[in-house]
Parts: sequence; structure tokens; C-alpha cells
Amino acid sequence: MKSKYIVGIVIIVVFVIFAIINLSKSLTPYVSFEEAKKSHSVVQVKGQRVDGSERFDVEHKVFTFRMVDENGEEFEVVYNGVKPANLEQATEIVAIGKFENGRFEAEQLLVKCPSKYQAEGAES
Repeated sequence: MKSKYIVGIVIIVVFVIFAIINLSKSLTPYVSFEEAKKSHSVVQVKGQRVDGSERFDVEHKVFTFRMVDENGEEFEVVYNGVKPANLEQATEIVAIGKFENGRFEAEQLLVKCPSKYQAEGAES
């Protein structure tokens, strides 16, 4: 009977450790671009798109644009995927990824567009 309890406790402990490890991997802090340059892990940077800086390589499906963070630092963001549909209306963009090869390599782009949160008929 005691061995069943020990096995049960060991299984619970293993699952708790597994959950903690996976949770810590999914937490990505917001940092400035300067801090992203120093970090070797996945981080989130937020800022505004620089108008007219977008380029999309159709053959390789690589979207590139320039972004300005809250400290006024401008940097290039490279995203392996298609351009988000509502990028032009975005008030803020969050890029999740790492600084590599002299630019920010984004794994994911989150576009914050205020229009979907405004009441119908409200002025922008």
C-alpha cells in the first residue's frame, strides 16, 4: 500500500515540474529593443510601424519592416510568414522573437488595432 502512495507522489511531482518548465518557457517579457539586443532568449518588443518600410518576398514568404520602440529606437523586424492583413491600421505592433544577425527575427506578430474595440458609429 505504501508503494502506491510513493508512486502517486512521484507522478504528481513529475507533472508539477513539467508544468513549471513549460510555463516558464511560455512567459516572454516585454523589453526595449536595446534589451532585446542583449538577450539571447525569446522576448517581446512593442512599437509602431515605420510607414513605407514594408517589403514582402513572395518567393521566400519573408515579411520585413521597420519599427520604432517606445524609446525611439528604430530597428528592422523580419517575419517568416505573410503580412498581417490589418497592419496599416495598427496603432501598435508586438513582435515576439529574438535579436539575431543584426535584426529582430520575429516568430510571431501581434497587431493591435483599436477599431475593433470602438463602439459602432464612434469617431476615430
